[in-house]
Amino acid sequence: MVHIRQESLSVNHLVARLFVCFLTISLFLIPSSTLAAESKTVVSSEEVLTAVEKVSPIIEEVSMKLWELSEVSLLEVASSKYLKDELKENGFKMTSEGTSGVPTAFVAEFGSGKPVLGIMLEYDALPGLGNEAVPRKESRKDGVTAGHGCGHNLIGAGALGAALAIKDLMKDKKIAGTLRVYGGAAEETEGAKVYMARDGLFDDVDAMLHWHPLNAASVMNIRTAAQSQMYIEFIGRTAHAGFNPWDGRSALDAVEIFLVSVNMMREHVRPTARIHYIIKNGGVAPNVVPEKASVMLTYRDESRAFVEEGVAWLKEIAKGAALATQTKALAVDYYGMYDLLPNTPLAKRMQDYLEMVGLPQYTEEEIAFAKNLQKAAGVEPTGMTDKIQPLPDEPTVGGSTDVGDVSWQTPTMGVLMPAEPEGIGVHTWMATASHGTSIGVKSAVGAAKVLALAGMDILGDRAFLEEFKKDFEKRTEGFEYKSPIDPKIKEPVALPDDMRSHGSVLDLKESFHKQAEDDQFYKNSNDEYPIQNTFAYPG
Repeated sequence: MVHIRQESLSVNHLVARLFVCFLTISLFLIPSSTLAAESKTVVSSEEVLTAVEKVSPIIEEVSMKLWELSEVSLLEVASSKYLKDELKENGFKMTSEGTSGVPTAFVAEFGSGKPVLGIMLEYDALPGLGNEAVPRKESRKDGVTAGHGCGHNLIGAGALGAALAIKDLMKDKKIAGTLRVYGGAAEETEGAKVYMARDGLFDDVDAMLHWHPLNAASVMNIRTAAQSQMYIEFIGRTAHAGFNPWDGRSALDAVEIFLVSVNMMREHVRPTARIHYIIKNGGVAPNVVPEKASVMLTYRDESRAFVEEGVAWLKEIAKGAALATQTKALAVDYYGMYDLLPNTPLAKRMQDYLEMVGLPQYTEEEIAFAKNLQKAAGVEPTGMTDKIQPLPDEPTVGGSTDVGDVSWQTPTMGVLMPAEPEGIGVHTWMATASHGTSIGVKSAVGAAKVLALAGMDILGDRAFLEEFKKDFEKRTEGFEYKSPIDPKIKEPVALPDDMRSHGSVLDLKESFHKQAEDDQFYKNSNDEYPIQNTFAYPG
């Protein structure tokens, strides 16, 4: 196993590349005619960067520990405890654990009063992406099959590092305000932030910061897609497929008709829409007419309203497939997210700080590692990116994040830092390997610096705070947040039974099955097909 050791980043080198003059002035580097002297906090950018460097060993330790644990969504028990322990040991008070019905989510605080600065952590891994930290596909020797292919070990470590650095500065400089850390469990599936948003846990936050590893350096001044996750189940009637098939009604036929119709639907949806699915259950044997069959499906589009239109159409398709096959259907959208709302003043400020911090400086060993990864992936071996992207002009991308729901409740902005080589995408074994090395650690340290710089401005620059809040208010004028999660759903659908606190209240599938066994199921007063739209546990 090749182990790449982290080397200390040269702040002077990075700063000299772009913004040498920034080191000689206060933290609040952006000139403004409206900036009153009393609105500034006397903390220099150099002090902020030094504060992050002091906690960089913690960032490295945490990133490696989370990588080693590699716990998937909703099962991040050890990862969550580890992060909570780190926060408590460093002066944070836990204000919520098992937050909003998610056992591995939490909220921690330091300080009091206004303004309130929020920083979001993520720490769940992906199933099937376990890999040794080597530039080749190699299963982990400890048998762990999950892996941090999206770099949430780095998100957790880097965001934690930023929070620790800000806390230290607040304490040393007696800076007023509240620093709040949100443990955003299960981002890859049923992200806790959506449940937190539904519970109003961001209502008093003045600004929220986050980051994500990628193969590029950029401010996340983008719009991600809104989405809904759906469960479609059909129930037919079993029979011997050879002896008496006429007595059966195939639920699999209904699934097939449903999916064919969904793919015909693609021709007529907006170019920004995305539809993807799996067949979760298609029967048990070819000579048995399938009594039950089910589909898991995700619908995405550029806005929440467009997603809801698509979901309504999908439910109609399920109804039609059931009618065509004389089966019965259950169609539920059990989880969803909003699109990500940008914020121009926050984005510009973070772009300035990203350019100040600059790119990580890599050793020859790290560059060789990156190139070998690229060779293994069939990508041109160029190594790590050598440029910072200009500020994006709010493009819409196809992916989704539960940060979207946060962004519609409080001004929110994030940054991307390179943690894998150019041409290597997240959600791959190559990304898992890279995120388990010093390449990933340097990404987390760099992100922590950008977050800490921006965070100190949010706490101390009242004119800046008013500016980005005004942008937020303009973008959300007339908007009222409505959670995409059905109010009957108190905790994530995929939560294991032994981790539930609400018992079987969420599992309505049994009720549906009992209804389906009743011959009167079809016979309502209007002779209208009774498709069910209530929640059911998808499994």
